[in-house]
This record gives sequence, C-alpha cells and structure tokens, in this order.
Amino acid sequence: MQWLLFTLGGYLIGSISSAVLISKLMGLPDPRLEGSGNPGATNVLRLGNKAAAAVTLLGDLLKGTLPVLFALHVSGDQLVVAGTAAGAFLGHLFPVFFKFEGGKGVATALGVFLAVNPLMGLGLAVTWLATALVFRFSSLAALVAAASAPAWAWWTTQDPMYIALAIGLAGVLIWRHRANIRRLLNGEESRIGKKS
Repeated sequence: MQWLLFTLGGYLIGSISSAVLISKLMGLPDPRLEGSGNPGATNVLRLGNKAAAAVTLLGDLLKGTLPVLFALHVSGDQLVVAGTAAGAFLGHLFPVFFKFEGGKGVATALGVFLAVNPLMGLGLAVTWLATALVFRFSSLAALVAAASAPAWAWWTTQDPMYIALAIGLAGVLIWRHRANIRRLLNGEESRIGKKS
C-alpha cells in the first residue's frame, strides 16, 4: 500500500509541468506549441529566455529530487523509493494535468538520481555537460547520459533495485528521444542555443 501511495504521489508531483507554467508566467509561448514542441528547459531556452529556461530546469530537477528524498526519509524501503522515482519521471513524461503531453524526462531523471545517490547524479550531470560542450546537441548529451546511467548506478550504489531503476528510466528516455535520434542521423538536429 505504501509503495502505491508513494508512486502515485511521485506521479502527481511529476505531472506539474514547469515549462508550461513558467512560460505562461513569463509571457512566453506555450512550449508544447512552439519550437520543438517539447515542454522542457531546452525548448524554453530555444524560445528565447535564459531565465525562464533556468527556472524550468530547476523545477524539473526538484520534482524528481523532492519526492524521492521524502520517500527516503519517510520509508527508506528501496522498492518505495524506486516507485516514487519512476512515478515522478513518468508524471513528467505523461502529466495528468496537461493532457498527458509532457517532456522527455532528462532533468527529472537527473533530479531522481541526485536524490538516490548524489555521486551518481553528479556523474550523470558531468556526462551530460561534457557531451553538450563538445557536440552542442542537448539530445545527444541526454542520450549519452542515459546510456551511462546503469553503469553509474552500479558504480555508486551497487544496488540491484537502483540499477534496475537506471536501466528502466534510461530505456524510456532513449525511446522518448527517437525523433531526435533520427534528426541527429540526418544532420537535422538543432544545436544548443539556436533560436526557434
């Protein structure tokens, strides 16, 4: 019962779309309708507002981090923590409050793993940042970081539950980037900072 309640709670928190709310508050276009159509920090940046993108990124991180920290504090049971993490991540992807039209989950997944193990989260952040700095593609950085997540989970936690969580979230995240993968292969993907 506890697992179900925490998973549902994580999902509802994850369903709060930072990109849509921040864009509305700051007078920007709906990111689901402009740019790449993805309600995430990268698209908010693409629509031309660095401050809004930064706040969106923070919001997406926190909705992964806070529910997992709460689950760790209240329960500590690995299944409950993993369920909360998966719920928050899936809430971002398929938000009940926004017609199930969500983002791709990169920042929320990072927030989840920062809470599960700060060293793992830091490793993923460095992986993303290094790839983004070299290649200037947010999507490629996300794919490389996602692919590395199970290895980071094994190295930092050596916990089968969290390794399984990393494999599951990485698989879904890569699946959500399938259109980006096609654009990368075709040389059509937008680089970081490119205006819509």
